[in-house]
Amino acid sequence: MTLPIDPSQIDPADIGEEQATLEMSHEDAIEHVRDVFTDAGFGVPVEFSPSEMLNEKVDAGRDPYYVLGACNPEVADRALDATDNKLGALMACNVVIWEEEPGKQVVYHVSIMRIGRLVGMAPDNEEMADIVSDTGELVDEAFRNL
Repeated sequence: MTLPIDPSQIDPADIGEEQATLEMSHEDAIEHVRDVFTDAGFGVPVEFSPSEMLNEKVDAGRDPYYVLGACNPEVADRALDATDNKLGALMACNVVIWEEEPGKQVVYHVSIMRIGRLVGMAPDNEEMADIVSDTGELVDEAFRNL
C-alpha cells in the first residue's frame, strides 16, 4: 500500500502537534491536565490507562500512560456536520500523559481536525478551516495554562 502522503514531510504544525512537560507526579498531572482542558472548554467523556491494561493483560511492564478523551461539544457537532459524520471515527480528541521519569510527565496532543483534512476525511474548505482554527485556539489556551 502506498501512503497518500509522505509522513516524513509532515511538519508538526500541520497536525497541530503540541507537547509540554510537567514536573509533578503522574496522578497529579492527570488531574491538572483534566482541569486545564475543562477550563478551556473541553469535556472529558472518556479516559483510560493503556499502561494499566497492557501491564495486566500482557505483562508489558509499561510506565504510567494515560489518555484523556477531550471534546468541545460545539466544535465536535460542527465537525460532524462538516464531514458527513466521518470525523467521529477519530473522536474524542485525545490528550495523552506519559511518565518520562518519576516526577516528570509529558503531555501530548495532535489535532484530529487537521489530521482529518490531511487524510481526506474532512473537506478542505472555509467551514473546516474555521473549525480547525476554533479548536486550535482552545487547545492553545489549554497548553498555555498547563
